[in-house]
Parts: sequence; C-alpha cells; structure tokens
Amino acid sequence: MALPYELLIGLRYTRAKRRNHFISFISLISMLGVALGVAALIVVLSVMNGFQKELRGRILAVVSHVQILGGAGDLADWQRIAGQVATHPEVKAAAPFVQAQGMLSYNQTVRGVMVRGVLPEMEDKVADFRPHMKSGSFDALQADGFNIVLGSELARALGVFAGDRVTLIAPQGVVTPAGVVPRLKTFNVVGIFEVGMFEYDNGLALVAMGDAQKLYRMEDRVSGVRLKLNDLFQAPRVAHELAGRLDVDAYLSDWTRSHANFFRAVQIEKNMMFIILTLIVAVAAFNIVSTLVMAVTDKQSDIAILRTLGASPGSIMTVFMVQGALIGTIGLAVGVAGGVTMALNIDVVVPFIERLLGTQFLSKEIYYINQLPSDLQWNDVTGVTLISFVLALLATVYPSWRASRVNPAEALRYE
Repeated sequence: MALPYELLIGLRYTRAKRRNHFISFISLISMLGVALGVAALIVVLSVMNGFQKELRGRILAVVSHVQILGGAGDLADWQRIAGQVATHPEVKAAAPFVQAQGMLSYNQTVRGVMVRGVLPEMEDKVADFRPHMKSGSFDALQADGFNIVLGSELARALGVFAGDRVTLIAPQGVVTPAGVVPRLKTFNVVGIFEVGMFEYDNGLALVAMGDAQKLYRMEDRVSGVRLKLNDLFQAPRVAHELAGRLDVDAYLSDWTRSHANFFRAVQIEKNMMFIILTLIVAVAAFNIVSTLVMAVTDKQSDIAILRTLGASPGSIMTVFMVQGALIGTIGLAVGVAGGVTMALNIDVVVPFIERLLGTQFLSKEIYYINQLPSDLQWNDVTGVTLISFVLALLATVYPSWRASRVNPAEALRYE
C-alpha cells in the first residue's frame, strides 16, 4: 500500500543533505538532547527505585510487615492470637516478642537500648537477623541462658565483642528500705548483627524471650505478635482486615505506618527528580522548534511549489510535523536504549567511572549503602517514553503551522 505523500516528503526532508549545514547540525543536537534527557531520566528513576527497594529491604530485616501490640502494653495469650491471624490467607508466619527499654553498661560506658525478647526459631520466619550476623550465633538466644545479641554500632560504642559480658539495667526498680533500686542482670554477648540501618544497629539488643519476660516481670505475657505476609504491599489492607478478626484489645500497625517518613521522603525525591529531568527533555524539545523554524525558512520555495500543485495547508503542516516527530523519535529511541542499558549495568558503569576518576561516590565510612542500587521498572520506562514523545510532538506544532501559512506568491517572487 502506497504511503501518504506527506509522510514520504517528511522522511525525505529528514534524510536529505541540506545546503545549510547549520540546520543539520541543530537537528543532530536536538536528537542528542532528547536522547540524553531520556537516558538520564530512566537511569535516575531506576536508581531511586533501587534506593527505595534497598531501604525497604533493610528496614524489613528488622521490622515485620504487621505488628499486633497489646492495648494495655502486653498480650496475655499470644498463642491463641497467632492462631486467629494464621487463618488469614495472606499471613505467612507469626512470632511473639517482648519489647522494652533498658540501659547497657560495660566498663563505665552506658548506652540506652531497645531490648527485644524473641524466640529465634520463630523470629527467623518474620525477620532476617540471621543473614546479617557479623559474628556469633543467633541460635544462642535460649531461655535461661541470659545471652544477648547487639547491633554493630551499639557494640562499637560500648567497646564489646562476642564473648564479653555486659550489664542490662531495667527501668522498673525494686523497692528496698534504701529506696528504689533498678534491676540489674549480666548478659553474655553471643553475637553482633548489622542490618545497615543506624537506628537499629545503634539501639537494638536481642535477648531470649523468656529472659526478657523474667527481667521485666511479664510472666507469660508478651508485648505483641509480629506477622510476615505473602505480599508486603498488602500490609495496610491485611492489618485492617485482621483488626476485625481479633477478640482482644490490640493495636495493629503495618510497616508503611511505622516508617512512613522514610518512604515518603524517597517518593517525594523521586517525583521531584522526575519533574526536573523532564524539563531537560522539554529543553531538548525546544531545540526541535528552532530546527523546524529554520527548515521552514529554508524550504519556502518547496512549500510554495507544493501549494501550487494542490497541497492543502494541512498537508504542509503534516510534512513538517513528520520531520520533527522523526527527529524526536530517533532521539527518544537512542535515549531509551542507552538509559535501559545503563540502568541494567549500573553496577559495572559506576565502578568504572570511580576507577577512572580515582574517587568513590558512596564511601563505606560515610554511607551504609556503598554501591548505587538500580531497579529498572518498565512502567517508568513507558511513562518516560510517552511523555518525551508528546513533548517532541508538541514542539512540531508551531513551526508546522507557520509552514502551512506560507503564501506561494510571496515565496516564489524572487525565484
């Protein structure tokens, strides 16, 4: 089937060698500008997605998807509650925990900590402490052993290592004739973990749940039950549904609430970077405007001849819109290919640039994430492609309209 002549002429204008080489140069710059803007947009969005995924993974290594907390500060029958929530199809595992504040003392150094009593065999199903153990054993947290596992920053601040003994001071005191005396208990440091989140590495200590119950006089009660779901993104919905199933006074919280500020900050930053980099693509699209304006000026006589042969103003407009759209499409295709390739190989590209420049962008001494993570999402690529194509297409409207308004008699007067 024969192509419309407007499309054929527009393609010919794009491929043809020009008498004015400056127009060809501006066309090339326009293509490269669109390509660079699109590639930068895809790479930056992929890196932001990677940071968000890395942050979520590190937080959820410590924080469960859903927490059931006792309304009065404790739960009396956690086994029954775990059985009730286990009937929900989205609940994958449940584990009880005891959580309270305390102070750790070692060689006259004191640090405030959040003490969490856990059952190691059940905690493994809802959290990922075991893969983040730097030394020692997570399984050593057995009842009546009075063993403790510390975060790496907390251990560094106290100056302790696996095998040392620390004193845990509970805020609930014992009334004696001399006054209220805080309860003290010596614990053996049996392990050190590092999840890469300063909040937890510097302020969390793990003990056996039975030891925590004895120290804080909770008998057989617990602070709450932690849940792991099949789909972590369903946590808000599942928490709402479980609230109607429980027959006890309890408060349910999911990970999106407990760390909303982290993820909101990353999402806002991602949105702002998207807007800023889209402006780069818009600037490249303005180059297409200048290219077509000069092309229309250069092709005045051709336009006049086409009009005298019967071409309508709409056809002339289509010719130059095809030319501009082709410039934008070529730049867009190059940008998408380059951006996707770089996003998929960011772990190779960034170290190469670091070696080339002799520097390190994310130093281990400053950042916990010492490598740029990347998570390419094809819906982002699709959105970038559509927006960039629309901007390139809009850039062709005004020059093409100007071309359709050319008066043949005026254009051919001096030919």
